[in-house]
Amino acid sequence: MLSVKIPSINNAKDDRSGSNLYHSHYISMPRIAGVNIPEQKQIEIALTYIFGIGLALSRKILATAGIEKSKLASKLTSEEINLLKEIIEKKYKIEGNLKREIMMNIRRLKNISSFRGIRHIKGLPVRGQRTRTNTRTVRGNVRKTVGSGKKPAPAPK
Repeated sequence: MLSVKIPSINNAKDDRSGSNLYHSHYISMPRIAGVNIPEQKQIEIALTYIFGIGLALSRKILATAGIEKSKLASKLTSEEINLLKEIIEKKYKIEGNLKREIMMNIRRLKNISSFRGIRHIKGLPVRGQRTRTNTRTVRGNVRKTVGSGKKPAPAPK
């Protein structure tokens, strides 16, 4: 488990000077799949900070591990953290591996010149969204807001 020094705000007096100061203490921050899990959130929500794990998959993982989903991440034991690491790393693609797979899929679509691949190359919406009124910035057609079209009268000299 990784120990990170995090400053906490306390109203306690410092022994040396007698003034209010930020006091630092060590909080063990769970680290799963190379991601620091926020310790003040429920583990069900904290797991969603890992790329590739949403709320549904988080619940499924916790059910498999037999961990209560309302438990705070800071209250997890090292055995529970190791169990979560083991389940996630063996069964699911997450973080770098998932990003690599997505990138390879897009590259494949571009190489075979499919419709979706061509849309990726051109930087246009891929999933059938309209382009007449939306995606102007993507298309490079940025229109400024225009007034009434009436030119102001020339100022008298």
